[in-house]
Amino acid sequence: MASQVGMRNGDELAGKVALVTGGARNIGRAISRALAAGGAAVMVNANTSRDLALETVGMIEKAGGRAAMFVADITDPKAVQGMVEDTVKRFGRLDILVNNAAVRMEKPFPEIRLEEWRRVLSIVLDGTFLCSQAVLPHLVRAGGGSIVSIGGQTGHKGADGRLHVVAAKGGLAAMTKGLALDLAPHHITVNCVVPGTVEVTRGVPGIPERPQHRPGVPPIGRRGEPEEIAAMVRMLCGPDARYITGQSIHLNGGGYMP
Repeated sequence: MASQVGMRNGDELAGKVALVTGGARNIGRAISRALAAGGAAVMVNANTSRDLALETVGMIEKAGGRAAMFVADITDPKAVQGMVEDTVKRFGRLDILVNNAAVRMEKPFPEIRLEEWRRVLSIVLDGTFLCSQAVLPHLVRAGGGSIVSIGGQTGHKGADGRLHVVAAKGGLAAMTKGLALDLAPHHITVNCVVPGTVEVTRGVPGIPERPQHRPGVPPIGRRGEPEEIAAMVRMLCGPDARYITGQSIHLNGGGYMP
């Protein structure tokens, strides 16, 4: 059973509006639901997962929250601008951006094609750049806000067969520092949440349950839950985290200790 961490209703984000890229499923869905449980209206972005995005919106609305869905390729500047404009038109403002969209590939380095390399980096890095730049005027107008990017443990410790992903997630951690410094005068915090091994298939039809205690699980003895990642994102977007910026915050059950 999935953890309910991060799903408890509250009002610390009441009146706020969030945009979550890749918000249709897995960690993105958990983040969308957690922010809505905190009181924020949420725009759920998807590119190819339209039906799952609608399902996520339905979950939020059933719980009494406000949400909408927007299909956009975050590597397309015009699509990003349209998504941001639609978010503000629907909900009246924009306070929070969560850069979650990513693509995960595994392939030995000699076999990675240039177009595959560029696609991974474009979604993670170009997408973060374009979305952050597009939301900036609205966060400034709101008097401040939060940008949270979802990193990857491989970007800090490396991994074989995933050079493009390692490079993209490592770059995201560096972007977090640069953005934090650039945007601090506008009272905008910028942080990177770095998940370790997270269980994203539990309860999915057709996929068998995997034992929690097995070789490769972190020292805490289990995989993390998407809701645990979402709870950290929700906290970073709230009023108790206004002094936290420029940080890569690791959630991994002790699997990596920088």
